[in-house]
Amino acid sequence: MVAAVDAVAEKVVAQLREECATPATRLDGVATAMEEEMRAGLHQEAGSKIKMIISYVDNLPNGSEEGLFYALDLGGTNFRVLRVQLAGKDKRVVKRESREVSIPPHLMSGSSAELFGFIASALAKFVADEGDNKVLDGKQRELGFTFSFPVRQSSIASGTLIKWTKAFAIDDAVGEDVVAELQTAMEKQGIDMRVSALINDTVGTLATGSYNDEDVVIGVILGTGSNAAYLEKADAIPKLEGELPKSGNMVINTEWGNFSSSCLPITEYDQALDKESLNPREQANLRKVNIRNVSWRHREAGAS
Repeated sequence: MVAAVDAVAEKVVAQLREECATPATRLDGVATAMEEEMRAGLHQEAGSKIKMIISYVDNLPNGSEEGLFYALDLGGTNFRVLRVQLAGKDKRVVKRESREVSIPPHLMSGSSAELFGFIASALAKFVADEGDNKVLDGKQRELGFTFSFPVRQSSIASGTLIKWTKAFAIDDAVGEDVVAELQTAMEKQGIDMRVSALINDTVGTLATGSYNDEDVVIGVILGTGSNAAYLEKADAIPKLEGELPKSGNMVINTEWGNFSSSCLPITEYDQALDKESLNPREQANLRKVNIRNVSWRHREAGAS
């Protein structure tokens, strides 16, 4: 009986391995299809499955930055607030403090005002623990806002929400400027702070890499989600309106999770997961990456 079960299991695994195989010819096809989609996304809005969102970040950190800065990272069921003191090339990060807060489930499908009000309240408590900080020297606090959901940015510090992903479903926030929503909530809490930059976690990953090594030009996320951001030549982005940045560069947030191609294998497990997801037929590539990531981790765990 056990032998028969093992034989069936081996057959299933062998079939899945064959369906997920990535010979060079298949990889070449995927790369070509992705390049075409990326170029189309750079050319015009809604021109591609890969959104190629302009981040309005045209300069990356290089380690010379100084001062006290705050950060807010919102991208899942928890959010994190961070306070960091930077002291330039020699000392780099002098002090770093952070706090993680769980978001009550009802706020993930409530109203925008309720969600951002809750976040601002937690941020106010964190700021209150700052103490007598002489680094600011009377200057207004600055906050970097990492918002890991698709937004259409119009500047470095503004962006309208395209849609929610993951477990969020707050209808009245879609189409609204998430920076303005957060700024309003902070003002209601009496926080003297300005949102100076809006990015997503992938652009943040790229910025962190550049802070530690100026040669870094690509950031990739492989986790609950999958995405990539990279440094593009500004004159290679036809949809970028207005005067080109003096740096000549622009960070692009690809949002490649929605990429699909006939070259990519689709298994029965991909189809089952897609059917049960909150957003069927969307971000199919992201789910495929996750399935293979889980499979790899399971295989590694079994081998250890």
